[in-house]
Amino acid sequence: MNSEVEIESEQAAPANAAEVVLACRELRKHYRQGNRDLEVLCGVELAVRKGEKLSIVGASGSGKSTLLNLLGGLDTPSSGSVHVAGKNLAELDANQRGWLRNSSLGFVYQFHHLLNEFSALENVAMPLLIGKRPVAEARAEATEMLEAVGLGERLSHKPSQLSGGERQRVAIARALVTRPACVLMDEPTGNLDRATGREIHKLMDRLNRDLGISFVIVTHDPDLAAALDRTLHLIDGKLESDWHQGDHV
Repeated sequence: MNSEVEIESEQAAPANAAEVVLACRELRKHYRQGNRDLEVLCGVELAVRKGEKLSIVGASGSGKSTLLNLLGGLDTPSSGSVHVAGKNLAELDANQRGWLRNSSLGFVYQFHHLLNEFSALENVAMPLLIGKRPVAEARAEATEMLEAVGLGERLSHKPSQLSGGERQRVAIARALVTRPACVLMDEPTGNLDRATGREIHKLMDRLNRDLGISFVIVTHDPDLAAALDRTLHLIDGKLESDWHQGDHV
């Protein structure tokens, strides 16, 4: 298998863009509802390039979170394929998929999902420890990432001692600490006030620029969507493009 997955579709980035870090082909997902199948995703095609920031928007119940879960390997498609760092998730066993998620993907949700009994430092170090990194190294890298998101003075604070914006910053630091190829975000500013949301936007932009990490963000926030490289609309189970930069180049 090639190390990169090339997908020729209207969702592909311009030809001169960098390599693909996350992709899906003919992705379908249906659920059994009573006596009929409910098809949520109907042959979705997507290619996310290194360092790209894109948003996925759509009506409530259109399948945005379902798509994000499939891209992250947290759910299994009814058919089609998902490729992370050039590897087809369907061809990996459970341990291999877990390792690939830990090393190549980060996740941020509307709710921070921090472990309340652990400090900010311990929460952020967790993915590195799961990946078998030495404790001292994991703590050093977690400290560096928390400093990068402006929480260098909150290392020992537990989630209950942090504001909503600070908790979300910890969640972002946790998602980025492994230096993944791509971070998947589901309504990352949905529970924040407008001012805090803008700060999170700026933070994501800076980290994308400094670290070259790609972002795929499901959002209802038009300001956030407009600030990214491109927006994809999930309509009737398929993605439709709305380019922000380099249209039709």
